Amino acid sequence: MSYPWIRASEIGEYVYCRRSWWLRRVRAVASSNVTQMRAGAQYHQRHGRLVAGSVWLRRLAYVALFCAVAMLVFELLSS
Repeated sequence: MSYPWIRASEIGEYVYCRRSWWLRRVRAVASSNVTQMRAGAQYHQRHGRLVAGSVWLRRLAYVALFCAVAMLVFELLSS
């Protein structure tokens, strides 16, 4: 007999609310707050894009800082 896999997110759901996990996983009862869950998923997608953008901005700042230091060193050594 093959058992279905249990994902880490399901373990978190079980720890948070065993009854909710059981209703969804065993009884296959659909959630009644679909609109709130959809809004939460959209919020997390927006937040993920913001985090990814901040990572790229930090990298750009490091490149700009490196260029500024390199120019300063070049000016000091060429004088």
